[in-house]
This record gives sequence, structure tokens and C-alpha cells, in this order.
Amino acid sequence: RAQVETLVADVRIDVVKVGMLASAALVETVDALLASGPLAATPVVLDPVMVSTSGSRLLSPDAVDAVRALLPRADVITPNVPEAGVLLDQPPAESPAELPEQAAALRALGARRVLLKGGHLDGTESVDVWHDERGTSELRGPRIATTATHGKGCTLSSAVAALRPRHDGWLPAVREARGWLTEALRHGESLGIGSGAGPVHHFHEQWRWQHPETIH
Repeated sequence: RAQVETLVADVRIDVVKVGMLASAALVETVDALLASGPLAATPVVLDPVMVSTSGSRLLSPDAVDAVRALLPRADVITPNVPEAGVLLDQPPAESPAELPEQAAALRALGARRVLLKGGHLDGTESVDVWHDERGTSELRGPRIATTATHGKGCTLSSAVAALRPRHDGWLPAVREARGWLTEALRHGESLGIGSGAGPVHHFHEQWRWQHPETIH
């Protein structure tokens, strides 16, 4: 709390992105920071990091209710399929056809806007669902065959937050962020980092000019 209060006392914050919080105490502290003071009027993107792509639980069981209570503080939440299941206390979706209903249920929990990420589901396309006060939209894109997937969810939510000040609304920022992430996934393996799930290539746009030999 002291770190955040020191920061906001000195720097103008245009957008807040909330990621992995791990414990109920941390969630409750963030909730209090977003409830009053300079951050109360600041747009918030909440990535409710609970379950990794590999299926590992990243949040203490006693913190789930605290995260649910945090949802109304966020302008946009960006859960993946397993995380949506945890938040809704129901089995995760098994097909893209189930995503709109779950996105609407998440908004009913208090989230203003929902980007439900369908990357965990099988298919030739990547299908996400956007749900806000106007209804539901399917966001489709190519599914990239790559081992460089580490950090893709955190990267997407951060990109949405970073791009929001450049757009008149949230959905255009989401569309641009998804397109940028697709290319970051496409070029991730060119980094050649490690033998496991490597990272997405955050700087693919810049490196294609400086290091064209690394871009395939």
C-alpha cells in the first residue's frame, strides 16, 4: 500500500492494470486503494490470475471470494476459461458456444465489461468473447502453433490497459491488443529462449527493423 500511495502522490496514472495478487490480504489491499483517492476515478483492467495455462492454481483458495468482491472495481476483466469457471463456481466452458453465457454471468457478478479468453479451447481459430452493456461480440483470430506462449494472458491485459488512452472506447483497444498479441505469439520462437514454453515476443514490431534475421 505504501508503494502505491507513494507512486500516485507523484505520478499521474492514466490506467491501472491489476494482475496476480496471490493472497486475500493483497486483494483486499488493492480493493481499498481502488475505492478512494486518486485511483478511484482511474480506469482499471483486472486480470484475475488464478489458473495458469498448465493448470496450476496461482491464487490461495481463501482469496477467491476477495477477487469476486474486486470485480466491480474494474472497467474490464480478462479471465481465461479456467478462471471464469473458478469465479462462477461452475465447470469451465468446453466449447466457444458456452463462452457468451459465461461472459454474461461474469458481468452479472459486477464486472462492467468482460473479455473472456478462449485460448484454452480447441479449434482452428482463437475465439474470445467480449461482453458489455451493449451485448456480446465474438472476437476471432488465427490460432498460432507455437511453444512460445508464456505470459500471453498477462501481456494481453497489459496491452489493453496501455492502448486504452489511444482509443475512444474499450473494444477498439481490445481489438488492437489482440492483433498485436497474435504477432507476438507468431514471432516468439524466434527469440530462442530456453527449452520449455518460451515468452511471446513483445518487441516483434521493433526488432523486425533492427534484427530482420530473427523474424521468420
